[in-house]
Amino acid sequence: MSEYTPEHARLGLDAELPGLATWPNQFPNYEITIAIPEYTSICPKTGLPDFGTVTIRYVPDKLCVELKSLKYYILGYRNLGIFYENAVNRILQDLVAACQPVSATVTGEFNMRGGMKSMIEARYRRDSAG
Repeated sequence: MSEYTPEHARLGLDAELPGLATWPNQFPNYEITIAIPEYTSICPKTGLPDFGTVTIRYVPDKLCVELKSLKYYILGYRNLGIFYENAVNRILQDLVAACQPVSATVTGEFNMRGGMKSMIEARYRRDSAG
């Protein structure tokens, strides 16, 4: 079996995905949790499909993510070759870029493959000075 290459590791990170729309938040100090149980993507090495649940938790500041655009954004991963770890971190980066939350956590719980189940979690907390 051939080795994983730096090209495999980078696949999907710069892919064009649908944009995340936002709407103005009306309230302070609350958390939004969005569970997406139908996440799919493609392993960039094997070409086999990956399945899992992505959960997004964030404390909004001035903007909230619009759910329809989030659905299309997540569907953009369906045929994308990307590792679990990269997908979870990219989702977090794109969420933060779109709505600038106070804090956010993206968790990916991926279906078993090869007798192992992976859970990846990426976190963001805005610097209190910024």
